[in-house]
Amino acid sequence: MDFSLRSKLMKYMAFKGKGKPKFKREKPEFDQQIVDLARVTRVTKGGKQLSFRALVVIGDRKGRVGYGVDKGKDVQIAVEKSVNQAKKNMITIPLIKGTVPHRVEAKYKAAKVLVKPAPKGSGIIAGGAVRLVLELGGVPNASAKILGKTNNKMNNVKATFLALQSFKSKAKKKEYKKDIKTENAERVIVNSEEETFKVEDKK
Repeated sequence: MDFSLRSKLMKYMAFKGKGKPKFKREKPEFDQQIVDLARVTRVTKGGKQLSFRALVVIGDRKGRVGYGVDKGKDVQIAVEKSVNQAKKNMITIPLIKGTVPHRVEAKYKAAKVLVKPAPKGSGIIAGGAVRLVLELGGVPNASAKILGKTNNKMNNVKATFLALQSFKSKAKKKEYKKDIKTENAERVIVNSEEETFKVEDKK
């Protein structure tokens, strides 16, 4: 065999990993990010019990996002339990023209969050836990700000989810009206300025 041909063959085999088959790993359905990891202790009669608390946010970057908080004896156990809880608490973010439908404020305990639309190409203008939630939720353009004075990441995440759940699109309004009519409600009052609904049932 020619020396040049042999050297090319050796390089080819080395590049291919010496003929070993390569297995492609399947991409997970959701991307996950640990927002907060804390070590907590419980004082009992027998002494102190050490455990870890994990706050995890997951999302498919296509409009679905969720969060979970759980404890475990080990960090890995706490994260796995939080991910399983987050999968049960998934929400869908309504998007209109590449951004959120309208401006909204939400408050959870000491945390207060503002989320409002942004023009195309501006990206996500936010920081901290709010930015992480919007990125994993797949919001391309949005502007957000933490108005509260607290730095508690858990409360800021919960306030952000309350804000994202309060968006009311036209499709949701129609579905809401249909559900109310089937329940024989007396009347439906829709305040379009504040995007709120009030139902008065028959007594």
